[in-house]
Amino acid sequence: MTDLLLQIVLAILSISAIILVARKNKWGFVFGLASQPFWFITSYQNEQWGVFFISIIYTFSWAYGVYEWFFRDNVNKS
Repeated sequence: MTDLLLQIVLAILSISAIILVARKNKWGFVFGLASQPFWFITSYQNEQWGVFFISIIYTFSWAYGVYEWFFRDNVNKS
């Protein structure tokens, strides 16, 4: 049951992230970053090491998007 719940949350957050980013909505990066713990957990539990490694890269990518859309303008204005 826990695995099913992880998969549902993972799907909702990941799909929402892609749709929002495609619509140029900055909250897509937040949803993407929020989905990463679920990717880490499910890939670790199922010993999918390639997915686990890619999740690390995705985490940095989503975090960079959050920085660019939420914090970069504030840093440049200071």
